[in-house]
Amino acid sequence: MKYIDEYRDSEAARRYAGMIHQITKHKWTMMEICGGQTHTIMKFGIDNLLPSQITLVHGPGCPVCVTPLEMIDKAITIASQSDVIFTSFGDMLRVPGSSRDLLTVKSEGGDVRIVYSPLDALKLARQNPAKKVVFFAVGFETTAPMNAMTVWQAKEAGIKNFSILTSHVLVPPAMEAILSSPSHLVQAFLAAGHVCTVMGYEEYHPIAEKYKTPIVVTGFEPVDILQGVYMAVKQLEEGRVGVENQYSRAVFPKGNLPARKLLSEVFEPVDRKWRGIGMIPNSGWRLRGEFADHDAEKLFDVGAIETHESPVCIAGKIMQGLKEPNDCVAFGSECKPEHPLGAPMVSSEGACAAYYRYKG
Repeated sequence: MKYIDEYRDSEAARRYAGMIHQITKHKWTMMEICGGQTHTIMKFGIDNLLPSQITLVHGPGCPVCVTPLEMIDKAITIASQSDVIFTSFGDMLRVPGSSRDLLTVKSEGGDVRIVYSPLDALKLARQNPAKKVVFFAVGFETTAPMNAMTVWQAKEAGIKNFSILTSHVLVPPAMEAILSSPSHLVQAFLAAGHVCTVMGYEEYHPIAEKYKTPIVVTGFEPVDILQGVYMAVKQLEEGRVGVENQYSRAVFPKGNLPARKLLSEVFEPVDRKWRGIGMIPNSGWRLRGEFADHDAEKLFDVGAIETHESPVCIAGKIMQGLKEPNDCVAFGSECKPEHPLGAPMVSSEGACAAYYRYKG
């Protein structure tokens, strides 16, 4: 199977692991941004193939995990209203809010539905004109184009009962926030390949230069990860700093230009709070004013949201690469996938879920 089997080839993986061992002379800490990459590393034991001098830490690249608690609570409040059909991808339903989750709202009679595309939610709005249909638009730059297109279609078609609750976050500002922290450990990044398929990687060049940190755009299969690590270690050992593209079969320097054009027409940058991390300037998108009729935050008066995080959950430190899931006192005991204290345990891309599933 093209682009799958060859990137899971055991001989190729061993070859790259051997090359990494040959060139590694110093201790290095690098962060894979994406939760999908974290799961690949854990599932295939890639961390066990690397030299002991290399430490992989896990970044905030799980959109479910970094969706702010206030936004989860807003979603729960909106979904609880009797005239609302609240739609979402399935991974958001069990993310804990301050006191409950969307699945609890559904069990209590709320009309909460799993959809596979925002276009499914728009179809529901057409079919249910007496209801207010809301789609929970969560994700990085990867999922934003389809949400932008759906809002654009709703506006063009004059569908007034459709809106999105927007919680889009952007990767480059998060990388800068990590690197600007005096406590950060990161010496190189494996950047998220799927984000770069949309946005390209030109915006990473200033970050690499400013913080003297190599960045390698990397795919998601085992050989992708190992090749990305090799490219990053080679830069580090040679004292070079730059942006390189391992995922060249899918990523181009400028990304997907039509998608980027649509995003700039529908969304505008906004400061965004990241769960467990805090406010990061210009790290999110919101709908532009001309699409206000489809902005759920403007249409629903949810009032002041008072949030309450679990006092023992260390998800924020895990997503900044300062701690590992095993460092959490609740990991595997009080916090499990069936009863998560934090989003990284419930999400299919969360680091805690990866450790629980593959490392026990």
